[in-house]
Amino acid sequence: MNRPAPVEIAYKNMRFLIAHSPTNASLNKFLQELKKNGVTTIVRVCEATYNTAILEKEGIQVLDWPFNDGAPPPSHIVDKWLKLIRKKFRQDPGSCIAVHCVAGLGRAPVLVAVALIEHGMKYEDAVQFIRQKRRGAFNRKQLLYLEKYRPTLLFRLRNSRYNCFIQ
Repeated sequence: MNRPAPVEIAYKNMRFLIAHSPTNASLNKFLQELKKNGVTTIVRVCEATYNTAILEKEGIQVLDWPFNDGAPPPSHIVDKWLKLIRKKFRQDPGSCIAVHCVAGLGRAPVLVAVALIEHGMKYEDAVQFIRQKRRGAFNRKQLLYLEKYRPTLLFRLRNSRYNCFIQ
């Protein structure tokens, strides 16, 4: 099967690498792509298709948060995702988180869209922004989920001294 190459999605102080799931046979090529993009964390939202030992040996953390193919993410996955991006991009602004599902067209782009929405992008703009680099991303269920998604405001902390929001 011919799968699209990994793509970088960058917005504000965040960088994501959306990819399809590698296999043990393609893992070395995937590792090169991760290193090229400075990835130290991978979120795997599909069933395991490769052994993580080689990645962990290279200092790359793999988080397994699978959810159903074609579906929007369950709330507990969204909660973990938001905690991860908040921590990661505050500690290391501009760093890169890789996220992949089987084809890199559904589950992975939805999580990235959630991050963009949380950082102030309208859902339509987030979808278009991702689709510019990842043609075919999102199905109807996922688009409906994103349309109804409301940001948690977790990334907008009120600064009372200056009476403004900071991100």
